[in-house]
Amino acid sequence: MTDTGTTPLTGTTPPTGTTPPTDVTTPPTDGTPPTGTTAHETPAPSTPATPSTSATPSTPSTEPCWSPDPETAATSRLADFAHRAAATWRRGLPPDDYAALHDWSVTDLDGFWGAVWEYFDIDAATPYEQVLADDTMPGARWFPGATLNYAHHALRRLPTEGPALLALDETGACRELSADELRAQVASVAATLRDLGVGAGDRVVGYLPNTPHAIIAFLATASLGAVWSVCGQDYAPRAAADRFAQLEPAVLFAADGYLFNGTVHDRAAAAVDLARALPTLKATVLVGHVGEPWPEHAVPSLVVPWEDAASRTERLDCVPVPFDHPLWIVFSSGTTGLPKGIVHGHGGVLLEHLKTLGLQSDLGPGDRLLWYTTTHWMMWNLVVSTLLTGASTCTYDGSPAPFARPDVLWELAARHRVTLFGTSPQYLLGMAKFGIDPSAHDLSAVRAVGCTGSPLPASAHPWVRDHVGARVQLASISGGTDVVSGFAGGAPVLPVWAGELSAPHLGVALAAYDDEGRPVRDRPGELVVTRPMPSMPLSFWNDPDGSRYHEAYFSTYPGVWRHGDRITVTGHGTVIVHGRSDATLNRNGVRLGSADLHDVVERLPEVAEALVVGVEEPDGGYWMPLFVVPAAGAVLDDTLRERIREAVRTEVSPRHVPDEIRQVPGIPHTRTGKKLEVPVKRLIQGEPAEQVVNPSAVDDPALLDHYVRLGTERRARHRPDHPAETDA
Repeated sequence: MTDTGTTPLTGTTPPTGTTPPTDVTTPPTDGTPPTGTTAHETPAPSTPATPSTSATPSTPSTEPCWSPDPETAATSRLADFAHRAAATWRRGLPPDDYAALHDWSVTDLDGFWGAVWEYFDIDAATPYEQVLADDTMPGARWFPGATLNYAHHALRRLPTEGPALLALDETGACRELSADELRAQVASVAATLRDLGVGAGDRVVGYLPNTPHAIIAFLATASLGAVWSVCGQDYAPRAAADRFAQLEPAVLFAADGYLFNGTVHDRAAAAVDLARALPTLKATVLVGHVGEPWPEHAVPSLVVPWEDAASRTERLDCVPVPFDHPLWIVFSSGTTGLPKGIVHGHGGVLLEHLKTLGLQSDLGPGDRLLWYTTTHWMMWNLVVSTLLTGASTCTYDGSPAPFARPDVLWELAARHRVTLFGTSPQYLLGMAKFGIDPSAHDLSAVRAVGCTGSPLPASAHPWVRDHVGARVQLASISGGTDVVSGFAGGAPVLPVWAGELSAPHLGVALAAYDDEGRPVRDRPGELVVTRPMPSMPLSFWNDPDGSRYHEAYFSTYPGVWRHGDRITVTGHGTVIVHGRSDATLNRNGVRLGSADLHDVVERLPEVAEALVVGVEEPDGGYWMPLFVVPAAGAVLDDTLRERIREAVRTEVSPRHVPDEIRQVPGIPHTRTGKKLEVPVKRLIQGEPAEQVVNPSAVDDPALLDHYVRLGTERRARHRPDHPAETDA
């Protein structure tokens, strides 16, 4: 979702067969195709593969580009929920009016969330006393008195026929786990954890790729009332320890490696190093995923092989816990200081994910979801929660577009009859740019393509129509790790406008605020949520007085959640996401989301990736450079610079033609793939690097030095009377 970011196409060296350096990552988290030309890669076309369009994310579309089939919409779970609401919970509600349904969902929180509880038949060990005891933000109290367990709900309605879980990888291999096999392995691992002394409130952590091991370990942890946290093995041990050591975990699950772009990456030594950095461990469960040997130097805690932990015959008894009992801890991008641990609860996640997946995405028995993610991106949490709906879910180990078979995700979607395919905007744009045609595979089972991680440009919609299917809904979603869900996105009963999100999600009182805290329409404003959501954080970890939590979301508009994205709520009810509000460009008083400019520039086939920043300078000036990574084989010469300027001038605005267009060796990102727009700006302004960004949170920390030098050089030669600089 927008704040979790994506790793756009880069023109730097693509992921190779070497083991990642110990302090950086190589795999993108969002499904971005690898770049750079190799013998196995389709070269960039000489003309743009994505259809040209004048509609940018800042310009509302005039007509929908896709509308649902009336019969399909009428039989969706959302339509069924609306009709039940009109008959039972909100008499007189127009059942075929999404806007009316949404209005009820945010004005009558007790009625709506009580209806979600009843519709999805929540199985509580003790009933709730009331739905919402206190609606103050922060501090809302949901469903006091209720006790339940997330894992119980994830495992109670697994498919009775076919697999519950499909373990896929980039070679095209598939291993299936039936419902009985999944339950049995969860029960076995839970018993192992219980024997190790793990109980309610204890922390269990995973250093694991996106394989069934992570899902099984998480569900086993949750079944005991213990608290889970996980990150992928592209994190160096030090970066993983920055997260996990804060939690004082009792048990670590760690794999010996992962697959990426045709190469097995050995992380056995890294796993042992991580275990040694966590002094509170009672045990380490070693997962032999890729067959790498474990180092001879000992793990400083009891070692349990995965085969022993997961092969016992045990009964699964899920421990009922209070509605707001911690379920997992997810971490912010962590670009400065230690990453912030965000705590979510069993009940809030359960209800929010049932609503998001069951109603907004129409997932249920018979469906299959394949969404490319790593374990440290919040989409992994939603991949697991697919099980709540009775649908099957897929794990995937590998590159989203390995050089040897860049369309492997589409191939797997076709072979396994996936109904909801999830990815990122940059993956779709990369497929188009490299001329990859998913329609070469039988995608007749795919009814929707979900897309999140950054704003989805309008140009992606005709490409999906032409290369995936005209009947397929392209549903862009915006949300965040903070609520581990969506704020706005698609719905099976709503049309889609190119470059726009169909509507705010049910239960989300979303608005755009101006600088004075007034709601605005048809012009950009701050994304705010004015009423509580069940999945808002319980707290930040190690924030006993709640001050950091309050400062993060509630310091700008008291009692109102400010998310940090800049959006437009349009007159026809859709939402346009412009990007992070703290990276908004503001030249001559005209504000523009950086995503608008990135979209236009990155559509050019000669451009692999671009980054624009607006730098306020000491003399009151405003410098707006555009940094460009050329595509493989392309050169940033005067001809390409002029093409870029003309594209920005005609498709964005003349006011936003950059002051300079500079070639750079690469664009730095967070470990979850988000462009480091604000840190790059601050480095150029001369702030000390150690205060701006934590190198362990950056995909390629060496790139930071380039921007530090650039800023130093500019400040050295920049004077109020200095003439305009030329492109370099």
